[in-house]
Amino acid sequence: METYINIGKIVAAHGLNGELLVRHHLGKKESFSKIKTYFIEEQKDTFLPWFPIAEKGKNDEESLILLEGVQDRAHALMLVKKQVWIKEKDFNELVSATAPISFLGFTLYNEHKIVGEVIEVIEQPHQVLCKIMYDQKEMLIPVHPDFIEKIDKKKKHLVVSLPEGLLELYQNL
Repeated sequence: METYINIGKIVAAHGLNGELLVRHHLGKKESFSKIKTYFIEEQKDTFLPWFPIAEKGKNDEESLILLEGVQDRAHALMLVKKQVWIKEKDFNELVSATAPISFLGFTLYNEHKIVGEVIEVIEQPHQVLCKIMYDQKEMLIPVHPDFIEKIDKKKKHLVVSLPEGLLELYQNL
């Protein structure tokens, strides 16, 4: 079964010909030219495939795309605020090595002790949180540069030194 990764969302219609502005978490100026299919979450957990006609990177966080079947601004506006997903294989080729979203699937260690696998990365204005299942509980771990000891991209290991008491806090819930 294919795995899909959420790369961001459609934030605006651009111009009159149906172009869409996508805000993504890939961490680099990207034209998405390698992606053959986008999956847009039209309803919760319902993904429909959309095929790109043209793509253009705008900056490290935004790209413009034109999708097959979206011919004018009215059609484009119907897709605004929708989440955009791509196949994991495409994601791995596009994501910047320094983008926080690249931690998906990494094993998180706290001072060399396994905490769990990063199942989601939540980027907030002032911090990045990694969601992990720890002791059968959902846990949000802040990934601040001061906490990171080592990142091993080949082994997919993220070693951090968490503030004292954070793991115990989740254990006592």
